[in-house]
Amino acid sequence: MPNWFLKQMQNAFRKKDIYQIKMLNQCWFFYQRRFVHNEKSQT
Repeated sequence: MPNWFLKQMQNAFRKKDIYQIKMLNQCWFFYQRRFVHNEKSQT
């Protein structure tokens, strides 16, 4: 997980910002599905 993303998640949890937590969670799973899965299938 990128450092900048981890800081965003920690900040959202610290502020108890449910909207930002959900948005970041969706972004992370989108990234995982799109990029990490494609890298594994190309090797």
